[in-house]
Parts: sequence; structure tokens; C-alpha cells
Amino acid sequence: MRAIISISGLTKTYASGQHALKNVNLEIREGEIFALLGPNGAGKTTLISIICGIVTASSGTVLVDGHDIVTDYRAARSRIGLVPQELVADAFETVRATAGFSRGLFGRAPNPGYVESVLRDLSLWDRRNDIIMTLSGGMKRRVMIAKALSHEPRILFLDEPTAGVDVELRRDMWALVRRLRDSGVTIILTTHYIDEAEEMADRIGVISQGELIVVEDKIRLMRKLGKKQLTLHLQDPMASIPAGLEAWKLALNAGGSELEYTFDTNEEQTGIPALLRRLSELGVAFKDLHTRQSSLEEIFVNLVSERKGFRQ
Repeated sequence: MRAIISISGLTKTYASGQHALKNVNLEIREGEIFALLGPNGAGKTTLISIICGIVTASSGTVLVDGHDIVTDYRAARSRIGLVPQELVADAFETVRATAGFSRGLFGRAPNPGYVESVLRDLSLWDRRNDIIMTLSGGMKRRVMIAKALSHEPRILFLDEPTAGVDVELRRDMWALVRRLRDSGVTIILTTHYIDEAEEMADRIGVISQGELIVVEDKIRLMRKLGKKQLTLHLQDPMASIPAGLEAWKLALNAGGSELEYTFDTNEEQTGIPALLRRLSELGVAFKDLHTRQSSLEEIFVNLVSERKGFRQ
């Protein structure tokens, strides 16, 4: 799969001396959903702003569909649709006029049929003649997406698209993003909702303190960095872990009624069969057991925490 965005040696240092980005190298593949995760101030918005031509990089190059964002700005920018965090629209304009005007800004000829299809996809057609200021926050967010899609971009940036919207609207957004991806649009998503990235993304990038610390296929990342926990619900509570179980580094939880064993999913020998045999030999009975794998949120928190600890 070819790269539709290629970033090489990208840095950004502000006049204050803040190093917002440090030697970022990244390729985003055509037709994928790429989720960019990171804590506040990590550099996510700066990176997006540079790609979209809003902020000037200190050094490095960015190619969008083969076009340099500096030397071939118009061609590069025409490939991109951006939905920023802020709800930016003319409060006194109608929904349909807002989408149509944005299309004209990119030199696209009027196409009422296409604008209508975008508004219908976003459940905005029935509100097409409403004034923006009369809409709810969720509807305004949809209008921002309609603006971003009006010039038929091949790449769509969604910067915290579901911030402040209800659960139902978030799921509607997810469905829309999938339809866009299926139509060939490449999606770059930043989000504070880790479950959103876990639900939507094909690949995950984690940025911390201006550095891209990991880029990985979502499933591979969770397999590589995830842990699994085996929880045994004991027949009878115990006051302490019996001698002879030290090799498994167990934890005693829930008032002594649960034994928890954390193991590496990549290990050929997890140690579980031997653990169960040993428990039987020691006469430790359990009435139930279940396993749980680390969520993407736990992996993300661990990655960022380790990076901060390394820097300190």
C-alpha cells in the first residue's frame, strides 16, 4: 500500500524555545485509518497543522500525495480536508451555504448534487436551510465535517472529532468514518478517547514530548505490548500466598478471594498449566477463572509513562 503522506525529519521549535516536534518520520498509507495518540501538549495538533499548511515547520519535508507542502502548496492542500477541534463557521450562514462556500475556496466548480450527498451522509440534509447558530454542538460538528469534505479531498484530518459530543453521536461519527474509508478516503484521527482508536484505527502512532515513540499496526501493537491476566476465583479465601508459588509472581486480591497472574502473551510457555498443577498439588481449589488482555489505553499509558521516566 503506497504512502499518501510522507514525513521526513520534521521539527518545530517555537520562538519561546519550545521544541514541539523532534525529528518526526512517518508514512501514512493510502486508504487507512491512522490514529495519533498523545497527552495534551505532546505535539499532535502541531503535526497536523504543519501538514495542513497552518504552521510552518522549522525543518524537514512533508509530501502529500507526492506534492511538497511548501513548494507545491496548492496541490498538496487541495488533497486535504481538516476538521479542527474548534467549531469554526459563520454563525449566521446556512448549513448548505457553508458547505458550498468551502468547496469554492478550493477552486472547485459548484456541484449541488455532491454537496447534497455529503449533507445527507451526515444527516444534515433536513437542516440544510438552518442557520449555524441555531444548531446543537453535535450538529455543528457535523457541519465542520461537511465543510472539510465539500471539495472532495483524498485525505481527512479529524482533530478530536467527538470531543464534547454524546455517545450516540460518537457512534454515528464512527460509522461515517468507516464509510469514508471504504470510499477511498485516508483518515488521520487524533483523539483522547482511547476506545475510539481501539475501535476505529488500522494503525496507531503514539507521540510524547514532540517525539513519535511508536507506530504500529493496532492488532500487532496490542499483541506485542499487551499483557494478559489470569484471575482465579478461589473456593476459600486465603490470608497469604502459599509458599511454593513464588515462581509465578501472583497477586492476592479481593480480600484474599482472588489470585491474579499476569503473563506475557508472546511467551511460548505462559506458565499457566504448571501453575494450575501446582495449585492442585497444594490443595488450593478455585471455583472459576477468566483471562483479560491489556486494553489499548493501558498500553498507551505505559508507553507515555515510560517515556517520561526515561526523559527524567
